[in-house]
Amino acid sequence: MFKGSIVALVTPMTADQQIDYPALKALVEFHVNAGTDGIVSVGTTGESATLPVDEHIEVIRKTVEYAAGRIPVIAGSGANSTAEAIELSQEMATLGVDGFLSVVPYYNKPQQRGLVAHFETIADCTDLPVLLYNVPGRTVLDMLPQTVAELAKHPKIVGIKDATGDMQRLKDTQALVDDEFILLSGDDDTSLEFIQLGGHGTISVTANLVPAEIAQMVKLARNGQFAEAQAINNKIAQLHKLLFIEPNPVMPKWALQRMGLIQSDIVRLPLVTAELANKKLIEQVMLDVGIITN
Repeated sequence: MFKGSIVALVTPMTADQQIDYPALKALVEFHVNAGTDGIVSVGTTGESATLPVDEHIEVIRKTVEYAAGRIPVIAGSGANSTAEAIELSQEMATLGVDGFLSVVPYYNKPQQRGLVAHFETIADCTDLPVLLYNVPGRTVLDMLPQTVAELAKHPKIVGIKDATGDMQRLKDTQALVDDEFILLSGDDDTSLEFIQLGGHGTISVTANLVPAEIAQMVKLARNGQFAEAQAINNKIAQLHKLLFIEPNPVMPKWALQRMGLIQSDIVRLPLVTAELANKKLIEQVMLDVGIITN
């Protein structure tokens, strides 16, 4: 269920910063039709940091409704307060989600044994599977392989999204966990290499724009057809880079608006919309890739 090409879905908003549910429904259809293997709803790319709890829950509820069982939905449920993460997880467990993505606590910088206690406590509160999410570029704190291995012993903690982009980190983790523990890339730029080295898939930002290409690339790579997968990756490699020249999801939202898939590139403050020069950079790559034609 949590393997292959999983999109870290944006949360579309109207010009007055309200959730654009018709656009969200259209995005879910876009991914179902493109062969995406799963959706992460209200993760980092979905602006979890600036959605209050009621909106957070409603976006996930609607995503599950729109997916209608055709594609798994993983709910972003992380928080830097264990109690808040438990509250979110318990509330969202009633919505029909297939599992949770729980990020390393940010700002308060717990010890590694604090991470073990945090995630085990969250996992104990639900019957649904939990994916860990290590993204030290945002949280500052890095969850070490030994900590992941300790958490992997918990029956509800089934895998990790690793956004370090470090292939040695992948190898170190592989050496400490069972083969059944799911290893997902959280770094588009290195996701193909991650899968070549034994990873099970990717949770992708780039898939917001080119879901069919990412899904096919991952499928080929998991089948050992690395040359064919590399050819696809080469075509879209500049997207991996340019989507992050401003804080995610600023550039993905603008690109999706430019594609006509959402009506507005609005992001919640303190993020602001993209600089004109950066829009022009990614627009040229979108033209080169064939995502847009004019």
